Amino acid sequence: MHMKITLKYFASVREKLGASQESLELPEGVATVGGVRELLAARGGSWAEALGHDRAVRMAHQQVMCGPDTPVLDGAEVAFFPPVTGG
Repeated sequence: MHMKITLKYFASVREKLGASQESLELPEGVATVGGVRELLAARGGSWAEALGHDRAVRMAHQQVMCGPDTPVLDGAEVAFFPPVTGG
């Protein structure tokens, strides 16, 4: 069974991708937030630039900050955004 999730992109991630959100059906074997990030980065181009492993990106699942090992639930919202900077 495939899971369908909603992806949201914020701030500089959104600007790089030119999108604020999308729906995505996850392929078999993608079950964590980190797996979703890898899947998106594998699209290449601006996706790899915005979400590649060398990029500082924060992630949230169901509007709660999370790490890459967090399991993704069917129908969940997964968000990616840059680290918050300030001073």
